[in-house]
Amino acid sequence: MTYVRDAWYVAGWTPDLPRDAPSAISILGEPVVLWWADGVLRAHEDRCLHRLAPLSSGRCEGASLRCMYHGLLYDAEGLCIEIPGQDKIPDGARIRSYPVVDRHSWAWVWMGDPALADPALIPPAVGFDDPDYILGRGFLDYAAEARLINDNLLDFSHLTYVHAASFQATGVFADSLPKITPLERGIRVERWVTDAPGLPQRGGSGPADVWSTYDFLIPGVLLMTGGNFPVGTAQASNFGPPDFALVEGGTTFTSQAVTPTGDGTARYFFSWGPHRNHGDEAMRDALMEVAAMAFAEDKAMIEGQQRIIDATPDPRIMPTVHDKGVTIFNRLVERLAAA
Repeated sequence: MTYVRDAWYVAGWTPDLPRDAPSAISILGEPVVLWWADGVLRAHEDRCLHRLAPLSSGRCEGASLRCMYHGLLYDAEGLCIEIPGQDKIPDGARIRSYPVVDRHSWAWVWMGDPALADPALIPPAVGFDDPDYILGRGFLDYAAEARLINDNLLDFSHLTYVHAASFQATGVFADSLPKITPLERGIRVERWVTDAPGLPQRGGSGPADVWSTYDFLIPGVLLMTGGNFPVGTAQASNFGPPDFALVEGGTTFTSQAVTPTGDGTARYFFSWGPHRNHGDEAMRDALMEVAAMAFAEDKAMIEGQQRIIDATPDPRIMPTVHDKGVTIFNRLVERLAAA
C-alpha cells in the first residue's frame, strides 16, 4: 500500500528506550536502530557494513555504537571509526542516518529526504511530562496493513458494533455523521453526543452532552480530547465547539500513532488518561483497562479484515456515507506520496 515517506513516524516511547543499549524497529520495511549517544537520541539503519549484522544487537559506548559481531565501531553520525585489526577504514564507510526527534515522549523518525525533515511538521501530541494530564501508554503489533488501522480511526461509526462491550457506545455513532474539516496535513473530526452517559470522571457522572474532537494527521497520528457538558450545551453551541469554561468534567486526552513496519504489518502506539482536574492515577488505570479491551476488539476485526483481503482476488470496497474522512485522508496520502 501507499505511504508518505516525507513524514515523522513514531518509532517508540522514549521513556521505554534503554539508555545503555540499542533498540530495534522496522519502519516502512526498513530496519532502524535507536540508541542514545551520550544522552542524545540517534537513529540509523540497523545493518552493519561488514556482514549486515543487526546493530540493535550491539553495544553503546558513550557517543559510539559497536557491532557485536566483528566489532566495527560507528560514531553518532553513522561513520565507521574503527575496524578491529585493520588500520585503514574504507572511504565512505558510513551507515544511513535518519533524522530523529525526542518530543511528546515519542521518538519521531523521518523516513524521507533528510533535507526536508522539518520538526515543525511533528504532530502536537501530549507527552508524559505534560502537567495537565495523567497518561498511561501501550502498543500493539498488528498482522495487518497500517492503512487499515488508519481507516478504522478515521471512521468511528464502527464504535456502535465493534465496541458495544468495551466503550458501551450507543447507536449514535452509526446513525449520525460527525463534522469533518480538511486540514493541510490531515482532517479534523468533531461530534456531539447529547443527553448521554458522560465520560468517566472523579465522583462519577450523570447524563451529559459529550463533546469530542480529534485531528488525524500525516502519517497516521490521532490526537483527541473531549469532555462532559451540561445537557443542552450542544444545542446552545449550535452543535459547534463548546466553551470549555462550561466543562463539568470527564476531560481526557489520547495520542495514538500508527507506524507501518513492513508488508502487511504495523505497530499501533497509544496513550490515554484524564485531565488532572477530573481524574487521578486510579482513573487512568481504569481507562487503560477499557482501552486494552477496546483495542483488542479493533485488532481482532482488522486482522480478520486483512486475512479476507489477502484471500480475495482483486479486492474492492463499497464506500458508504461514513467514508468521507477516510477518502479525504487517503487522497491526501496519495498526493503527498506522489510528490
